[in-house]
Amino acid sequence: MSKIPKSGNILVVDDDEDVLFAARLFLKNHFALVQTESNPEKIPALLKGESFDVVLLDMNFTADVTSGQEGFHWLNRILQISPAASVILVTAYADYDMAVRAIKEGAADFIVKPWKNEKLLTTVSSALTLSRFRHEAHDLRERQKQLSDDLDQPYQDFIGDSPAMQRVFTMIAKVARTDANVLITGENGTGKELVARAVHRGSSRADEAFIRVDMGSLSGTLFESELFGHVKGAFTDARENRPGRFELASGGTLFLDEISNLPLDLQAKILSALQNRRVTRVGSNTSRQIDIRLICATNRYLAELVEGGEFRQDLLYRINTVEIALPPLRERGGDMVLLADHFLAVYAKKYRKPITRVSAPTLKKLERYHWPGNVRELQHAVERAVIMSDSSTLQPDDFLFSVTSPDRGEPALDNYNLEEVEKAVIRKVLARCGGNISLTARQLGLSRAALYRRLERYGL
Repeated sequence: MSKIPKSGNILVVDDDEDVLFAARLFLKNHFALVQTESNPEKIPALLKGESFDVVLLDMNFTADVTSGQEGFHWLNRILQISPAASVILVTAYADYDMAVRAIKEGAADFIVKPWKNEKLLTTVSSALTLSRFRHEAHDLRERQKQLSDDLDQPYQDFIGDSPAMQRVFTMIAKVARTDANVLITGENGTGKELVARAVHRGSSRADEAFIRVDMGSLSGTLFESELFGHVKGAFTDARENRPGRFELASGGTLFLDEISNLPLDLQAKILSALQNRRVTRVGSNTSRQIDIRLICATNRYLAELVEGGEFRQDLLYRINTVEIALPPLRERGGDMVLLADHFLAVYAKKYRKPITRVSAPTLKKLERYHWPGNVRELQHAVERAVIMSDSSTLQPDDFLFSVTSPDRGEPALDNYNLEEVEKAVIRKVLARCGGNISLTARQLGLSRAALYRRLERYGL
């Protein structure tokens, strides 16, 4: 019969070395870690270096033999540094009023020396349970806050009848039932987050958290803290212990949007977390177990980033068990009409407008446009048209497209000098591809070397 692994980290602080020896000798048989310390001044450093569930704290040290004031001082310091820890005050001078005050000030319990081992074990075990409840309650509050933030984000139904989208739906149905990591690729605005949420809803983790992280919105200094969490005092603004997104998503799904923005040094840490299924908060030496289903998304070609040394190949293999490639709106056939009608119904209701249809000439105009912003751009265009229209039918003039985003096949040109035309086209495609040289070259039908020559020639 296998033994149940011990758990719980215990810190014993007392200026009597005999007490420390006896406590450690007994408690180490029942708990995972038992650390002792005779100098209370070292308590802050100990708490920042290790996550202790229970602290056994002497009430009276050599500077103050009987009043217990030192004990109350250090009780408050411990709870400031580690609010979830359970503190048991220990003294040789039993006093009812002191016990009541200790509980009021946050102590989990009160024990008198010399103790009986059975009583000590019961008291510490109860305090450990209380500490775990506090940790779970704190993590639950953080998870609920993150869930509320995510639910406040705009969300639209996933719509599409085109063969390209039917293939996407088929892949979602197949992969959702597994726990495989998924990489979603596609241009901006194609609906990568909708795919991620659809995979989560179709999985066995559907009742657990879906935690989204926009990797493009985090500054370099916040990456590690946001993903892995931090302990109080780890850096200037770390005023309390905080779980990271990996911990908040444990049991559910973690969605890393625009994964290509992840710095190389953090790529190694994410790879380690995925391999070991454990994370360590910033400022802590203690790792925590996680259980996540990872979904990533990107609008860039990660294989090319690997070739350029900007993305780890082993991490790409880890996150890309299954890839779902989303087609741009211009390749989705009749889906544009379906989506336009859908957004019209949504915004006519929202803004209380009696608009019931999109005219045939309007649909032809929408179909000619190349939609560089994809579904997201169409959604915003329909919303604006609904707001500005005074008719019951949306007309071509209700949709105004920028001259820098012309209808497909109708480039806006100031002159027809071939070099100027080529320069304008390269600049436009380069901007549309976010500066990605390889993607720009492919869009233009050029090799990378040929594109570089043109960029140098035109000073782009």
